[in-house]
Order: sequence, then structure tokens, then C-alpha cells
Amino acid sequence: MLFLKFDRSNLHNFDWTLLAIVLSICAIGILNIYSAGYSYDALERQSPFYIKQIQWILLGLIAMIITFSIDYRFLAKGAYVIYCIAIALLILVHIFGYTMHGSQRWLSIGGLAFQPSEVMKLSIILVLARYFEDHKSNQPYKLRELIVPALLIMLPFLLILKQPDLGTALIIVLISASIIFFIGVNWKSFLIASSGALLSAPIVWHFLKDYQKDRLIIFFNPERDPLGAGYHIIQSMIAVGSGGLWGKGFLNGTQTQLKFLPEQQTDFVFSVFAEEWGFTGGFVLIILFMSLVFWSLKIALHARDLSGTVIAFGIVCLFSWQVFINIGMVLGVLPVVGIPLPFLSYGGSAMLSFMAAIGLLMNINAHRFILHR
Repeated sequence: MLFLKFDRSNLHNFDWTLLAIVLSICAIGILNIYSAGYSYDALERQSPFYIKQIQWILLGLIAMIITFSIDYRFLAKGAYVIYCIAIALLILVHIFGYTMHGSQRWLSIGGLAFQPSEVMKLSIILVLARYFEDHKSNQPYKLRELIVPALLIMLPFLLILKQPDLGTALIIVLISASIIFFIGVNWKSFLIASSGALLSAPIVWHFLKDYQKDRLIIFFNPERDPLGAGYHIIQSMIAVGSGGLWGKGFLNGTQTQLKFLPEQQTDFVFSVFAEEWGFTGGFVLIILFMSLVFWSLKIALHARDLSGTVIAFGIVCLFSWQVFINIGMVLGVLPVVGIPLPFLSYGGSAMLSFMAAIGLLMNINAHRFILHR
């Protein structure tokens, strides 16, 4: 029987290594956000962002404990309900959500703002795990067997793209495609699906706002509009490059302190870190992220059942794609699409989502040592 309350036997199997990796990245993130909000102007000596980030981390640890305590099999069985709730929240965003920076992405409940699209990242992982658990196959899946997963993916993709939030919509598709590829898909079906995705590109382009189109175009030539659409990429590359091997030192990043870097607490937080700590600091941070990904992948490969494997692998993809796209974006090798760096970027909804994902990983790992009833 599935249990909904905390099982003491789980505590003995608590993954302290995974928690240590996550808290190490969080600690770096707090210092980095403090620096991003620091100013040499005495009237702006400190920014409240790092205090809020600490609060979100503490709330995130509570979310982690909750998802660790509830049997992941129960969450997988309720995946369709969770998915429907997430879809309903995305629809409510378009009706009651408020707009910030030209995007309508947030809902406010009791004065607390959150992004339902962050909930959808975990929801799509859970619902795909449930689907493939219910439709196990010893053969690679054919195209007709992937119609339902495709519909489950396309609905939130279009709702999030319409907000507009190209970055999160892209993450949803990349996570889902990675899971389907991992599960196994017939090569002919894969080629047909890939061709269909390419042919649908004009439709996606139609949904994009003008500034998003400009960002994609300017990616190939940032100097075309250095004070407009190309400003983000140019300033970020200057910050990263000026860090050199060892960096300029904590609170000494000129691009950061002179506020040339846009969105330096969120999307371009890695630029702040690279300017102050240089190539060496960036390398250490990337090693931490790689440790997080490979440790999570180990959990996925040792899960006791298919749903646990798919959930853990989906979370691996969530972290991997977010890190890869964010760092690629700030280095100028990928277009600017607005994706936060896990546990490092400022943001409450993302932090809660990432911490909940860590709790799920710990949950799956703990159940390797428990006799399922």
C-alpha cells in the first residue's frame, strides 16, 4: 500500500551527498546575488534580493522534504490530476495573471506571486512517467503510440509560448523529447517527428513577440544592434571575458557594479560570477553542476521501476538543459531566451520547483533500499 506520511526508514537512506551539492551551489548563488545587487553608492549599499533568496531556499527545503516524504509512486499515479491542475493554472495566467517586463506569466495568491510554468516542468515529467508506465513496451515506440504524449506536451508548450515565455516552453519540449528518446522510439518515427517539428517552426515563429524574434536574429550578429537587441549578449561576453583566469575579485566586477549587465540577478547571473571569479571559478561551478547531473543520473539508472527511472531521468534533463542553455546564452553561443540557472539565479518559483525535484530524486533513491509493499 502506498504511504502518504513520512516513513522513518527513508531517513536512513537520505541522500546527504546530493543535498551537499545543492546547498553548495545555493551558497555560491547567495554570495553572487549579493554581489549583483551591491553598489558603491552608499545609498544603495545592499540589495534585498539575497535576503529573499535565502528565504526562498528555506521554503524550497520544505518543498524538498514534502516531495521526499510522499511515495513517488503515489505522485506518479496521480500524475494526470497534477497535470490537469498545472494546465488549469496556465489557463488562469492568461485570464487573471499580471504582466511584468512585457510577459503575462505570474499569478498572485494571497499576495504571493508565482509562475505556474515552473509547476508544469515537474508535471510534464510525472505525466510522461505515468503514461510510459501504463504503456510499457519491449519494442521501440512507433509514431501512433506517441500521439498522446505529443498532445500532452503541445498543450502546455502553446500555453507557455503565448505568455510569452520562449525559454520555459523550450525547456518543456527538450525535457519531453529527451524522455521519449531515452524510453526508445522507432527511428522512422523519430525522423518523421523531427521533420514535423521543423515544419512547425513557422507556426512557433508566429507566436513569438517582436523582441523575441529580434533576439534570435541578433544572435548571429550582435553588433547589428549593440544598443538594442544585441546589448544583452555583448555586455555579457564583455563581463565573462574581462574576468580572465582568476577574476576581478568579489564585489569588484566593473560590468556588474556599474550595472551594465541586464537581469544580473536572474538570467545573467553566471556573467556576474565569471567576471568576479574568472575561468577558475566558472570551472569549479560547472564541476558542481556536473556532479549534480551525474549523481542524479546514477539515481535514475538504479531506480526500482520504470516510473522512478523516467521521473529521475526527466529531472536530470531539467537540470542539464537549464544549465547548458543558460551558460551557452551568457557566453553568446546560444540565443538569449531567458532561462534561469538552477539554484544560482534569483527566483522563488524556480527555486521551489528545483528543490521539489531534488526531493523526488531523494525519494526515488531511498526506495531502492525499501521492500515495496
